[in-house]
Amino acid sequence: MENKKEMRKWLDDMNLGHPLVVAGPCSAETEEQVLKIAHELKDTDVSYYRAGIWKPRTRPGNFEGVGAIGLKWLQKVKEETGLKTATEVANRAHVDLALEHDIDLLWIGARSTVSPFIVQEIADALEGTDKIVLVKNPVNPDLSLWLGAVERLHSANIEKLGVIHRGFSTYEKTKYRNIPEWQLAIELQTRFPDLPIINDPSHITGKRDMVFDVSQTALDLNFDGLMIETHYDPDNAWSDAAQQVTPKTLVQIMKDLRIRKETDEEAEYMNNLTNLRAQIDVLDNQLIDLLGKRMKVSDGIGKLKKQKNVAVLQSNRWNAILGNMILEGEQRGLSEEFVLKMFKAIHQESINHQEKIINA
Repeated sequence: MENKKEMRKWLDDMNLGHPLVVAGPCSAETEEQVLKIAHELKDTDVSYYRAGIWKPRTRPGNFEGVGAIGLKWLQKVKEETGLKTATEVANRAHVDLALEHDIDLLWIGARSTVSPFIVQEIADALEGTDKIVLVKNPVNPDLSLWLGAVERLHSANIEKLGVIHRGFSTYEKTKYRNIPEWQLAIELQTRFPDLPIINDPSHITGKRDMVFDVSQTALDLNFDGLMIETHYDPDNAWSDAAQQVTPKTLVQIMKDLRIRKETDEEAEYMNNLTNLRAQIDVLDNQLIDLLGKRMKVSDGIGKLKKQKNVAVLQSNRWNAILGNMILEGEQRGLSEEFVLKMFKAIHQESINHQEKIINA
C-alpha cells in the first residue's frame, strides 16, 4: 500500500487531543432508545455515535436489527446532537443506504472480512468515497486476510482507512469472548504504523467489567482509539447485553484511562531503557538457543520411536508436562493462558520434528 500516511490524515486532522472514541448501542432498537443514548453522550469526548442497523446473528431467530429505518434515527442523532454517526455495512445495499443517509463512518464486520468476495463488493460500492472506512479483524487470527481487506479498499481509492481490533474466535474456554491475540495487532502496527487502529474492548471481553482493563492495555500499546458499546439500560439491551456499559460508566472509563507518552527523551530514562532492552536481547537469544537444544532432544526421541514403531503423540506424557509447567509458571508470575499457548506451540514443533524423522 502506497501513500499510507494519507490513511492517517483523517485522524490527525481531527486534532482530538485524546484517543478517538466511538460509542453507542450494539443495536439500534427504537428511535427513542437511539436518541436518548445520543443525548447522554453529546457533551462527552465521544467523536462518533455507533449503532448496529443490520445485525445478522450466528443462528437465525434472534433479533437481527431494525434495518434501514434505523438510519433515519441516526440522521436525527446528527441533527439533534451534532454527533457524527457510524454503522456496520455488509453488502452493496447496506453501503448505498448508509451513503444515502450520510453516515460518516462505516465499518466492515469480522464475519465480512473473512470473505474477499464481500470485501470487494463493498469496496466497489464505496469507490472514491470520502467517508471513513474501518475494517474489523477477521474472526480467525489471519493477518493476511485482515490486510488484504484494507488493500482492496485502498485500491478502490478510499483514503480514509483504518482497522478495528475486536479479538479472535477460539474453541478454547478463556476469560475473553474473543481472545485479543495482541501480537497480531502489534505486528500490524509495526508493518503499517500510519494505519489508524481502534480497539473494540466490548467484543474482546464480552463483559462490561473487563472493558476498562482491555481499553487501558490498548492505549498502552499505542492504539488510536476505542469503540465501546454503550446503552442506558444495558441489562435489557436487545443484543449483547453483558458487554455494554452505561453512558455514565463510559465517561468514568474515559476519565480513568491513562494516556501514555510514546517516549521520553530524558537521559536517565533512555539509559535505563537501553540497559533493560539489552538484558531482554540476551535472554531472547538464550531462549532461542534453549529451544533449539530442546528440538534436538525431540529429534532423538523421534529416532527412538521410529526404531520401535511407536506413535508420535503420547497424550499422558503431554498432559503431565502441561500440568507441571502451569504450576511452575504460576510460581514465576506467568499466567496459565500464556503458559498453555507457549507450550502448545513448543509441543507442536516437537511433533513436527518427530513426524519428519519417522516419515523420512
